[in-house]
Amino acid sequence: MTGVALAEELLLLAYDDETGKATMPRISLDLGMAAAVLVELALAGRVAYADGNLAVVDPAPTGEPIADAVLAKMAADTPHSPSSWVQRLRHGLRDRILSDLCGRGVVRDVDETELGFIHVHRYPVADASVEADIRRRLADALTSGQLPDERTAALATLVAVLRMEPALGLTGPAAENAGRRLEEIAAGAGFSGTVSLDDSVVRPSISLVIAALGQAVDAALGKR
Repeated sequence: MTGVALAEELLLLAYDDETGKATMPRISLDLGMAAAVLVELALAGRVAYADGNLAVVDPAPTGEPIADAVLAKMAADTPHSPSSWVQRLRHGLRDRILSDLCGRGVVRDVDETELGFIHVHRYPVADASVEADIRRRLADALTSGQLPDERTAALATLVAVLRMEPALGLTGPAAENAGRRLEEIAAGAGFSGTVSLDDSVVRPSISLVIAALGQAVDAALGKR
């Protein structure tokens, strides 16, 4: 596994480049990043769904620090449902990902003090090329009419479930059209939250994680 992890891609899309602040509900982002790590591990063949649970099937490290930390945690625990893992893994994940991105020079940590004693951290972009590549891939996926590569399709699926169209700079009819295209990509890749048990273990695993994410986000935001 190389390059920028899916969870990092989501975070970069969700944070304003200049203010360094999240532009979406943090609970949604935290849940989304937890799901992104699980999707990453499923794509890498490290976890799979069986008998109602998501479990480690290959504990070998992937080479991506955040994913490997989660993989080790899952391997040391008993199997849990996709929904349970999304909730269990979200705590503290954003701080670890931000620390990793800071260490690699992608964003910088701006520590400010409010009211004389409250420390507030902002994370404006330091290396714009990383996020530019993410946005280019998504823009191509939205406009090409073709099914993108597997990782971009997974990212598009997560963006669709989290309703992150505004983070792509889209509003009104453009956001609606993008939302429909993102859902088409998710369905075309087999990641849309509907499960075909005749498929490989990868897509049912990811679909169930995506379904669990959608339910968790709706519950967190009080949607019915």
